[in-house]
Amino acid sequence: MKKIILMGRVASGKTTLMQALRGEVIHYQKTQYIQHSDVIIDTPGEYAENAFLGRALALYTYEAHVVGLLLSATEPYSLYPPCVTSCCNRPVIGIVTHTDAPNGDPDQAEKWLRLAGCREIFRVNSTTGEGVKDILEYLREPDDPPL
Repeated sequence: MKKIILMGRVASGKTTLMQALRGEVIHYQKTQYIQHSDVIIDTPGEYAENAFLGRALALYTYEAHVVGLLLSATEPYSLYPPCVTSCCNRPVIGIVTHTDAPNGDPDQAEKWLRLAGCREIFRVNSTTGEGVKDILEYLREPDDPPL
């Protein structure tokens, strides 16, 4: 399995997605520091929102095979500048979260992620599990056992 680092704003759903990818019971847990697990690196949203802390994210990408940029469908704007993925030497995927939110706009979130440079986009609902299997399949190595 490829290792993924999850990045995004506070409350974008990084930790919840991590729990869903690991098959854990979903419960709210504020990430206070960068957390390593076997195939997932979970990061606090403050790191993506603060230029000084963002430098740590750049360093941690070297420990992952894939970078996952999360963007909630409820966001009024994108945190990611256009073409930002060109700065990364890893594949970068976009992950739209909170797709079922009544005030959400998953299509707009996907457009922003594409503008940032993400070619692969996944829409997920970590609570129902929708889209989680697609990400797991993407992260699967050719010699990994089937899901």
